[in-house]
Amino acid sequence: MDLNPFEADNSVSCQLTSEIPEVCRTEDCCLGIDEAGRGPVLGPMVYGICFCPVSRKEDLKDLKVADSKTLTEAERENLFQKLDEAKSYVGWALQILSPNTISTSMLQRTKYNLNALSHDTAIGLVQYALDSGVQLKEVYVDTVGPAEKYEEKLSKRFPGIEVTVRPKADSLFPVVSAASICAKVARDRVVKGWNFAEDLGEVDSDYGSGYPNDPKTKAWLLKYLDPVFGYPQFVRFSWSTAQTLMDSKAVTVHWDDDEEDGEKAAQRQNNRSMLSYFGASAGGNEQNLTHQTHRFFTDRRLKSLDTL
Repeated sequence: MDLNPFEADNSVSCQLTSEIPEVCRTEDCCLGIDEAGRGPVLGPMVYGICFCPVSRKEDLKDLKVADSKTLTEAERENLFQKLDEAKSYVGWALQILSPNTISTSMLQRTKYNLNALSHDTAIGLVQYALDSGVQLKEVYVDTVGPAEKYEEKLSKRFPGIEVTVRPKADSLFPVVSAASICAKVARDRVVKGWNFAEDLGEVDSDYGSGYPNDPKTKAWLLKYLDPVFGYPQFVRFSWSTAQTLMDSKAVTVHWDDDEEDGEKAAQRQNNRSMLSYFGASAGGNEQNLTHQTHRFFTDRRLKSLDTL
C-alpha cells in the first residue's frame, strides 16, 4: 500500500487502488464496503472496498478475515498482507478523506453532513470498480444511517446489482470484513506517520486513540491548541470536542466586515481585530504568518469559512 500520494498533501482527499485482477473483469463479482475512523477527532476517515469473484467467496473466507475492530494491529497487518498476496482474484480501493475535507464540508454554508459524505464516498468507490471493468453483481455495505433507506438509495443508483445493506455487515460478510481491514490498516498507517504541515516543532505523537473521550487525546488537543490559529489540520475542527476547547481557550477575535470599522468595533467589544495580528507581523514574522494563516480559519466563528 503506497501512501505517498496522500502524504504528499494530506490536506486533501486521495484515492488509492490495487491492480484489478483480470478474473474480476470476466466473472461475476461481489464487493464489500466499510470505513475506518468515523468517530475520532484526529486524523482522516478512510473508506474501503474489496472485491472478488462470487465463485471465490469461500477462498476469501478461508483467509479468516474478520471485523477489523475485533483484531489487533498485528493481526490486521497480517491479514492485509494475505489480501494483497491474493491479488490474482482480490482487488481493493480506498478513499482517504482528510480531516480538513471532513471539517470544511460539515461547516460550509450549505451543510454537507458526515452521512451524506459517507454515502457519496461509497457510491464513488463502487463507480470506480464499475468503470475499471469489474463485473459487479453483489454489493454488501455496512450501513450508515437507516439500512433500508441506504439500500434503496444504492439499488436505484446501481440497477442490476444486488445490494445488501446491514448493520455490522463487517462481521456478517467476509468481503465487507476484508474492506474493513484495508480501510483500518490504511488509517492506522496514515495516523502513525502523519506529516504536520504546520511548524509545530517536535510533535508529541502520543495522542491516544483519537476519540474525543480518550484522556490522552484530550491532553494532546489542549497542548496543541494555538490561541489564535486554532488547530493543525490533523484535527477535525468541526467536532464539538475541538470547538468547545477553542471557545473556552482561544483568544476572542473580532472578524472585520463591511458593517462597521473593524478596529473600532473590536475596541468597543474589548477584544482584538483580526487586522491587528497582520499588523503585529509586519516587523519580520511574515513567513510564519503566511505559513499559519490558514489555521485561523479552523475557528468555526469565522463568517467566511464556507467560502474557502
